[in-house]
Amino acid sequence: MKFGVIVFPGSNCDRDMAMVTEGIFGQPTRMVWHQETDIADLDVIAVPGGFSYGDYLRCGAIAQFSPVMQSVIEHAKQGKYVLGVCNGFQVLTEVGLLPGALVRNRDLHFICDRVPLKVENNSSAWTRGYQKDQVITIPIAHGEGRYHADEATLKGIEDNGQVLFRYCDRQGQVTTAANPNGSLNNIAGIMNEQGNVLGMMPHPERAADTGLGLVDGKGVFEGLLNLVA
Repeated sequence: MKFGVIVFPGSNCDRDMAMVTEGIFGQPTRMVWHQETDIADLDVIAVPGGFSYGDYLRCGAIAQFSPVMQSVIEHAKQGKYVLGVCNGFQVLTEVGLLPGALVRNRDLHFICDRVPLKVENNSSAWTRGYQKDQVITIPIAHGEGRYHADEATLKGIEDNGQVLFRYCDRQGQVTTAANPNGSLNNIAGIMNEQGNVLGMMPHPERAADTGLGLVDGKGVFEGLLNLVA
């Protein structure tokens, strides 16, 4: 399975992502500059975290117009896989590959921490490596990570099982106190209706190396890779 990692001006998690896909899982990985448009050789596109274009207008708002993103949209329409993490999740909502939006954190502070997540749905390609209701710990680092959607959209993604991860406490209870940023329904990660596009604010690539003492993020990649094993 060949991965491509999009690199925008301001990306700062692109190498982290490649270190996991190629360095840990041994999958061929190509860094894709944002002005490129030919990604036909890639099976999985990762849109990493960081501050694309400095996030000067709104997170992901400028990155959505990069030439590569039209190719990413076509890639997804073909049923190929797309993973957006943190700023990448924001970009995917901006281009319409995922519903809803990511807005300023509830307390208007940047949050950098390790948080527990509940695996809400483990029937997707992205979560096959976990058990349903499993509690995992993944780092977060964002200032605009509060998931928001209108009532109809929220109901739709809930009814369709598109919510994959929720913020919870250590016991797996989904509570207001366990919600770090005010996301509606404690949503931390969602997929599209087809299941081939995942966006999540927590960083699984920062929890996939035993040297860091945290490997709960490996399941996101293992589930996908096991599909072609």
